[in-house]
Amino acid sequence: MQGGLAGALNDSALLQLVGMVRDTGYRFVTVSPMTHQRVNSRPGNESAVNLAGVFGWSRPFSQQILPVGMFELMRHADALVEIGKEWKSKIRISTLDNKLFVHSAYPTISSDSVFFGPDTYRFASAIMAHLEACKTPIRRAVDICCGAGSGAIVIAKAVSDAEIVMTDINSAALRLARVNAALADVHNAKPYLSSILSAVEGTFDLIVANPPYLVDPSLRAYRHGGGPLGASLSLAIVESAIERLASAGMLVLYTGAAVINGIDPFKEIAGLKLSAADFAWSYKEVDPDVFGEELESEAYRNADRIAAVVLTARRR
Repeated sequence: MQGGLAGALNDSALLQLVGMVRDTGYRFVTVSPMTHQRVNSRPGNESAVNLAGVFGWSRPFSQQILPVGMFELMRHADALVEIGKEWKSKIRISTLDNKLFVHSAYPTISSDSVFFGPDTYRFASAIMAHLEACKTPIRRAVDICCGAGSGAIVIAKAVSDAEIVMTDINSAALRLARVNAALADVHNAKPYLSSILSAVEGTFDLIVANPPYLVDPSLRAYRHGGGPLGASLSLAIVESAIERLASAGMLVLYTGAAVINGIDPFKEIAGLKLSAADFAWSYKEVDPDVFGEELESEAYRNADRIAAVVLTARRR
């Protein structure tokens, strides 16, 4: 949310607001930041003319374009910012698998921004593919770096009797994950303020994660993965999975990996760790080229590309 998400959001009013938006038949697929910028910069897109402009494209709007009562709900939910003679929503609302998810408005510049975008859709697809193929019972699962809670909610809808844990270091993300779970009618997902699994005990049958994986000079929690190429957090999640997966437990890690001179350092290091721990694992590039604009930064000056990858690993 612009101006910081940790403020006094009214969860009840926010749920009512999103419910009202849903009743209009609203749908919106959130694009990458660069695409968002390009579309919004087109002539005629300076201000919103419909709900997609307000809650999807994060454009300034006049309250007259909203259905009766929606502006007041936005005010009660603390979801409004005044922009001159217009207003702007502090939240975006996106569609995933016919469910609505609340997350941060564009641009995501605050340190506690809650990200949702193309990575989220690919992450959800990877989890769904695993769940369809899974032949072992899932009694307990965790979504590490849960953000808006998409991974946990996908699992909870598929395995309604499992205990689902959501962890994040961002309290604003946990708040929206809780709201999004309520919107999806999910009651078996519990949020924990935790660095990876530090505040959570026990083992898991399924660990999923879509962690930050870029090098961010501002060290924003939703974006910065740590280390020289942004892979430190992803590697730490692999190490936690080795320690905390139950017998036959599975890791599904969606992340980004910088490729340098044709070599993927993250794959090599993660593979060595998993093989040494006697894990069966597989690795797939699901998009060979994401966040190409990052290659202009100093951190990636030697990189060929950044690939979106899915690492799956199972304890033997």
